[in-house]
Amino acid sequence: MNKTGYFTHADCRRHEMGAGHPECPERLDAIEDRLLVTGVMDALDRRDAPLASPDDVALAHTEMHVASIRGLAEELADEIMAGGRPYAVIDPDTAMNPHTWNAVLRAAGAVVASVDAVMAGEVQNAFCAVRPPGHHACRDRAMGFCVFNSIAVGAAYALRRHGLQRVAIVDFDVHHGNGTEDIFSGDDRVLMVGIFQHPFYPYSGAGPHADNMLNVPVPAYTKGAAIRDIVQQKWLPALEAFRPQMVFISAGFDAHREDDLGQLGLVEADYSWMTERIKEVAAKHAQGRIVSSLEGGYNLDALGRSVEAHVRALADL
Repeated sequence: MNKTGYFTHADCRRHEMGAGHPECPERLDAIEDRLLVTGVMDALDRRDAPLASPDDVALAHTEMHVASIRGLAEELADEIMAGGRPYAVIDPDTAMNPHTWNAVLRAAGAVVASVDAVMAGEVQNAFCAVRPPGHHACRDRAMGFCVFNSIAVGAAYALRRHGLQRVAIVDFDVHHGNGTEDIFSGDDRVLMVGIFQHPFYPYSGAGPHADNMLNVPVPAYTKGAAIRDIVQQKWLPALEAFRPQMVFISAGFDAHREDDLGQLGLVEADYSWMTERIKEVAAKHAQGRIVSSLEGGYNLDALGRSVEAHVRALADL
């Protein structure tokens, strides 16, 4: 069995934050179109993402944060019925509409369902084509386009519901996954490794950090060769020593050289190469178990090509 699961849902397209916002529904269309036209989709085990339960979301977030997002969505629905506002601003970069509640539950639900499918041996690994992204969402607040931290929910779910003792999170988004660090800092059951452009939003990650956090800042215009060196010299030894039983990937593709929201220089071959290295770790220590979920990536053409490269590597295509 070497199937790669592909988890998504139409509800993830219904969340939007207004005209011109880079984190737009068309991101999922770009991914889907690319996988269809290249034939990659034919090789995947496509599944609808279920709604995560609020209890599962609360494995990574405070109950107050979960309740506040639910309440805001209900208020918005009532206001729109009365001809009122279509959006609620919850962070300087982040808004929600009445459909956001279902979208964020589908995004987290995709990761949770992927964990279940991988643990059951139904698929070897999985990619979640979902939005909004999640890795900036902290335990008690939304920020940076993110409402709930889907990867953190999935990692906590694997630990709590499946009894795993060690899970790793790999984050190659151009931005520091500050929310994931906030949720798991000091938790020795979780190792987080990542790269991120620095100094850059959210202006965190480069200072003192807990021993289970290995997020490596890199300057603007860093290209793939330097990132591969970091993977070889820092990530892989840490992952090897940790021996994760499952690997999660915060798969952000905004470090691509064509993406205007960052200034790094990665290309599709770099994403493929990183995925192959992660697969080697998972094969050795985690029975090949990998769950990857979309984070950033805002140049639509580059996003589609990069996800194709990532998924091809996951699926051995």
